[in-house]
Amino acid sequence: MSKHQDKHYQRFAPFLRFTHLLIIISFLSLAITGMIIKFADVGAFQTLSNILGGYKVTGFIHRVGAIITFIYFGMHITFLFKKRKETSAKYLFTGENSMMFNKRDITEFFQTIKWFLGKGPRPEYGRWTYWEKFDYFAVFWGVAVIGFSGLVLWFPEFFTSLGLPGWFINVATIIHSDEALLAVGFIFTVHFFNTHFRPDKFPIDTTIFTGSMSIEELKEDRPRQYKILMETGELDERLVDPPPEWLVKAAKIFGFSALIIGILTILIIIYSMIFLYY
Repeated sequence: MSKHQDKHYQRFAPFLRFTHLLIIISFLSLAITGMIIKFADVGAFQTLSNILGGYKVTGFIHRVGAIITFIYFGMHITFLFKKRKETSAKYLFTGENSMMFNKRDITEFFQTIKWFLGKGPRPEYGRWTYWEKFDYFAVFWGVAVIGFSGLVLWFPEFFTSLGLPGWFINVATIIHSDEALLAVGFIFTVHFFNTHFRPDKFPIDTTIFTGSMSIEELKEDRPRQYKILMETGELDERLVDPPPEWLVKAAKIFGFSALIIGILTILIIIYSMIFLYY
């Protein structure tokens, strides 16, 4: 019997899983309340606002979601600095373990398109795929652009006292609103496809919640990473027991709940845009 029998590979450490949990909670809070404010003239969002307790409560929830966002972002930056001290700049910016884009990502992007069209084999993905890296840096962009513009709207007197002209508040409103709509559209469609509707992950990929994946799944999903782990002997160091059944069930319930909320939000947004412009 193989020593890998009935064992899982630990892909995500508890800290990263907890951070992702904060991201989901904050993003859902910000997305729902933000769209309620953006489409305040639409009856469906007005009804949703009333269910939550009115626009005063909606605004409060939105600000709580923003605070959680800045908290997890600060936690992750601290994590990166700690990682930098433990390893090296090369580990963070180059190689298989880096989240930075490289030439291989471009190659795998086109290989994936060929695979989708039945014109080539499935790419041998490593630890991180190009779409995971895109998702990762999208958070940095979102916190920088949506987060800063949101702070300007939250504390307009403070920022204008620093010398910013009054018209900048109007610009911040447009940036905050439109970039948030773009983020919501991307997460609730493209990201949800990768985590729920991708054929090899349907109906849900629970790895980010449980932290581990089976060895067979690792071989199929990340063949290049599996090969490297076997060659370096690191696989044995990351072997863990399968997650308990209650955790898997909780992950599925939580994941499907987020999926339903996201899909319903997108449908209401589409309805709202049709209602406003036509």
